[in-house]
Amino acid sequence: MQQEWVGRGWGSGLMGVLIFSGSLPATRVAVAGFSPLFLTSARAVIAALLGAAFLVMLRQKRPGRSDLGPLAIVAIGVVLGFPLLTALALQHIAAARSIVFVGLLPLATALFGVLRAGERPKPAFWLFSLLGAATVAGFALAHSEGGSLTGDLLMIAAILLCGLGYAEGAALSRRLGGWQVISWALLLSLPAMALLTLLFLPGSWEGIGTPAWLGLAYVSIFSMLVGFVFWYRGLALGGIASVGQLQLLQPFFGLMLAGLLLREPVAWTMIAATGVVVLCVAGAKRFA
Repeated sequence: MQQEWVGRGWGSGLMGVLIFSGSLPATRVAVAGFSPLFLTSARAVIAALLGAAFLVMLRQKRPGRSDLGPLAIVAIGVVLGFPLLTALALQHIAAARSIVFVGLLPLATALFGVLRAGERPKPAFWLFSLLGAATVAGFALAHSEGGSLTGDLLMIAAILLCGLGYAEGAALSRRLGGWQVISWALLLSLPAMALLTLLFLPGSWEGIGTPAWLGLAYVSIFSMLVGFVFWYRGLALGGIASVGQLQLLQPFFGLMLAGLLLREPVAWTMIAATGVVVLCVAGAKRFA
């Protein structure tokens, strides 16, 4: 029975990672028509309204008082903090360099899984996790331009907040359910994100093409809501530290989708690095 639950957790987690991987090409398309700050806030507002509709239609009970603190952490981490800090960081560093830090996200998630959920992975797990993170970071560094202290610090802060939000949301999902957690967290962040949306409204709606609107729709519905339904369920069932290692594959899935959809070149080094990362994820799963 336990093996079955773990298997379901990995399957659900992988689905979440695949959905999140589409965020990169969708965001690249969307920022052709919208500013990064408007895109960050607008997608949270749209997802919050959808989440609220589901909560009402399915007559979900309100979270208890003890759940409000963890929900606030989830909102600060994955709804507000990570999207906003990465948008600000990308004003100082290239997108390729940001992948260096994204490669550290599984480590951050595992660390907070230990601190917040009491998980205890075996020493070999940390070895495979470090090797996987080093592979992603090394690949990204080899294909990135020079960084800046401001951009790098913003990305580090984004990764720490996101890892905390993932671990906190996964632990809370065991009580409330995955889609309920992200829906309530989005609702908590709605006032702040609605204000940001109004502040950064486009000066003119003319000239915003259909691809930009489709990109906004994807990051709002899938990246901000549907992906988290699978992701939190996967972390809750399969283990935060263990399933969190699937995030190592996200940069490569995103780059592959960019190659297929946006006709961007796919280097052989990316394929080789992906193979190493798959082995690291398998090793981490074995010893989590």
